[in-house]
Amino acid sequence: MNRRNFLRSASAATIGGMTVRGFSNPLMSALNNSASEDRVLVIIQLIGGNDGLNTVIPLDNYSLLSQLRPQVLIPQSAVLPLQGLSATGLHPVMTGMRQLWEQDKLAIVQGVGYPQPNFSHFRASDIYETGSNSDEILHSGWSGRYLNFEYPNYPAGYPNADMPDPLAIRVDGGVSIGLQNMGVSMGMSINNTNDPLNLVGNIFTDPVTADCKGDKLAMTRTVQRQTDLYGNVIEAAAGAGCNQSTLYPTGGAPGAQLANALKIVAQLICGGLKTKIYWVSMGGFDTHSNQVGADHSTGAHANLLKGLSDSIRAFQDDLNLLGLEDRVLGMTYSEFGRRIKSNASFGTDHGTAQPMFIFGQSVIPGMLGTNPVIPANTTSATNLAMQYDFRSVYASILREWFCVGQGDVNDILLDTYQPLNLVDPGMCMSTSVHDANQQAGEDLLSVYPNPFVERTTVQFTTYGGPTLLQVFNEQGQVVQTVISKVMPAGTHMADVDLGDMVTGVYYARLQNGSRQQVRNMLKVR
Repeated sequence: MNRRNFLRSASAATIGGMTVRGFSNPLMSALNNSASEDRVLVIIQLIGGNDGLNTVIPLDNYSLLSQLRPQVLIPQSAVLPLQGLSATGLHPVMTGMRQLWEQDKLAIVQGVGYPQPNFSHFRASDIYETGSNSDEILHSGWSGRYLNFEYPNYPAGYPNADMPDPLAIRVDGGVSIGLQNMGVSMGMSINNTNDPLNLVGNIFTDPVTADCKGDKLAMTRTVQRQTDLYGNVIEAAAGAGCNQSTLYPTGGAPGAQLANALKIVAQLICGGLKTKIYWVSMGGFDTHSNQVGADHSTGAHANLLKGLSDSIRAFQDDLNLLGLEDRVLGMTYSEFGRRIKSNASFGTDHGTAQPMFIFGQSVIPGMLGTNPVIPANTTSATNLAMQYDFRSVYASILREWFCVGQGDVNDILLDTYQPLNLVDPGMCMSTSVHDANQQAGEDLLSVYPNPFVERTTVQFTTYGGPTLLQVFNEQGQVVQTVISKVMPAGTHMADVDLGDMVTGVYYARLQNGSRQQVRNMLKVR
């Protein structure tokens, strides 16, 4: 029995039909802490802005979507059904991801975004990597701040006996702001696992001057020394030759470059590195034109999704064969989604909310959130409504995967974001209760009258605790925060006055912990 199963069987109890896990003695607490130290996060960045409506397809809105995006919509008969979800499917090339779904190793988070979205690739990427608000500039990444929390004073004194390995590794790309903390790279970049660099005897050790120049020289020498030592451990870890899966795409197959990067990640984890975060990426998702082929289920976007799906499936298969599944969690994200309406170039333009995938043996499987709301009077400017703030996803990973306390999570993310039910927290928290990732049948939010001229009434139900009720316009911007406070459980009413706003589509959004709901609102003359 592995440690994860031992912890589960030793600490699980059932109360009123809900699973509660707890640790009540020092031995179990020690095992709990040890488990959190072994955990690895793999971040897959989809560069360019992925079209979520052609990735996770809302079949209950198919008739309307066929009118709004006739140039790109996937044929309904080709959509891959998802077991347990009658109204949601995947792009037909994503058979690998569907296999993970059927194995309870995949969670889909619908409608991930943030208020006041930015449509620039560069700025939107910075927002997702730093965890900033759209109107602020940060000089540290959310994962860089987490690594600084775990390993204070880095790089001084590293590597050491407790942490002899790189804190983070970026495979096949540069170390961007996401893995930096106030100008310090908390990780290193590699394209392969060879170590051609040998600086032994070539790093000067003479004293530096006690000024700014000396500080910079000392930092340069520290980085040189670390690069030399880290190169050695990376090559040694890869030398174990652990990979066992035969499913990785190779040669000219879609996703071969991503597959190679994930293969390296599996090698290094299996080879014994204590590295906490691996970051890989896949480009090409800026599909303004020629997104699809003749039958819409083929073409540029299909090749990208096939490569992504096949590569993740192979990586997960490798982890399973290597006995490492309980240690690794993966996530995908893009800097934004695409618009609801297709354009005249057989593509889609920059949009807002997107679906994210969380994968691994420890995910709470299922779909979090509901299919996107598609207003009947959608225009080329209408965006998908945000359901979850992307920083709530980060908060969940920090708290339930890396076992960071809520107060420290708030410090790392520079604010409080309600965590979601994404990862089994049984090995992190002293007591935990979680729900399944399905609230599609709940009716938490209604608007009446709708359409309305100036004001309307929103009725909402909260289960108690932090409750947020906002109104967004069709560009994805928050125009009114109606409620933001701790509330008692129950059904409540709120008056919403949009008399000074222009006519058009608006969205009411409720969030109460991991529960959320969005309803469209139409302001008329």
